[in-house]
Amino acid sequence: MQPLFVNGSVQLSGRSKRWIGDRCAKGGRDGIVAPRVRAAASRRCRVSIEATARNEGNERVRADGSRRPRVVVTGMGLVSCFGTDVDVFYDKLLRGESGVRPIDKFDCRDWDTRIAAYVDTPNLDFSQYITPKLARRLDSVLKFAMVAGKKALEHAGLAVGSDALAAVRKERIGVVVGSGMGGLETFDEGCQKLHNGNVRRISPFFIPYAITNMASALLAMEGKFHGPSYSVSTACATGNYSIHNSYMHIVNGEADVMLCGGTEAAVVPIGLGGFIACRALSSRNDEPTRASRPWDRDRDGFVMGEGAGVLVLESLQHAKARGAPILCEYIGGAYTNDAHSMTEPIADGTQVARCLRMSLEDASVDASEVNYINAHATSTPLGDIAEYKAIASVFNPKHLTMNATKSLIGHALGAAGGLEAIATIKAIQTGELHPTVNADNVMPEVEANVVPNVKQRLAVQVAASTSFGFGGHNSACLFAPYRD
Repeated sequence: MQPLFVNGSVQLSGRSKRWIGDRCAKGGRDGIVAPRVRAAASRRCRVSIEATARNEGNERVRADGSRRPRVVVTGMGLVSCFGTDVDVFYDKLLRGESGVRPIDKFDCRDWDTRIAAYVDTPNLDFSQYITPKLARRLDSVLKFAMVAGKKALEHAGLAVGSDALAAVRKERIGVVVGSGMGGLETFDEGCQKLHNGNVRRISPFFIPYAITNMASALLAMEGKFHGPSYSVSTACATGNYSIHNSYMHIVNGEADVMLCGGTEAAVVPIGLGGFIACRALSSRNDEPTRASRPWDRDRDGFVMGEGAGVLVLESLQHAKARGAPILCEYIGGAYTNDAHSMTEPIADGTQVARCLRMSLEDASVDASEVNYINAHATSTPLGDIAEYKAIASVFNPKHLTMNATKSLIGHALGAAGGLEAIATIKAIQTGELHPTVNADNVMPEVEANVVPNVKQRLAVQVAASTSFGFGGHNSACLFAPYRD
């Protein structure tokens, strides 16, 4: 209920009018409101006016006049081919340092593709976030999610076991951390044992560690979070879907805080072999750091990556009440489906363009306000040009700057949206955009500034992060600098 002052009088909402009407029907005569009912109504109005004052600035007024709670990002955590530190991750991106290297974790010497941007798990210390017992058992996809999720909570001032987290209502915290492939490491090991005739040697944890929802479940268990908790699996769009779904849980009043993003650990024999069979991967094995080259005319497929990227989204009102660090604002997003092919995009990008327009409408911003896009741009011959056609049909490419994080860390599949959201937020915070490396011979159709090979400075007004996945899943998430 939000009464407004009009000509010096309090205009009551429909709910208040019904409340007073009910009291009149029960105790009033001839429509006259009894003094004690008037007094109660006055108290009710004062409470409502005070609540409205407290809400000032905590809501976004949309183009249609409706209001939504403002949602902000208060924490970030990741695991990547560069380690587990967000600032180190972005510094390496700004320097144009590639994480792609030859695969030495399993024997693929005779395979068509022998390179990836994979996590150096043996040399990373996860002991602060995962018990030794769990570390021995868990699939890497779950380890990555646990570490990234807990680091995001720490960054938000809500570390597991802290007094700050104990003070927050756990039924108002949810988790949506998805995966495109699930526990592929567990799946690969189980299949090998089955193939070797050792069915009884399959781990009793095979099913729990292979299914995609377990990352969210484990993080919820760690924090005792009782809000919305599930996984999304929309292939390479998973991270963005998880982020936007989480935003809507807050907007709809179902949560105050959401842990969200994506995780993936697919650089295993069955994962690499499967993508080779799809003919989706670059085979530039002799030049690993030059293999991922979005928008370049010499691109020949994507490079596999892995890791996890997790955000803490929070209602602005809740964040301000607890004095949380506010990194930026999440202002809206959208998703659509091509309904066209399992693996190929629509050539002219019509449904991607529709997704971008819907995200602008959801955020109530004009296309001219978006001056930076962290593009999906995987380095595939069909995907890059289809996405660019969609972008050019919605935005003025001559006034647009866009880059491709995948040129540096490969394509992390279901984790890509989370990792690229973090890169987008760091761009907003620092005013520096990392380069798109290997952009040596950019397609002539591409008129936008793709930040070729050297970082650039930009005061980001509104940023879009796009992700698309097998099955025709299209998504866009919009972020902006936080202004009180």
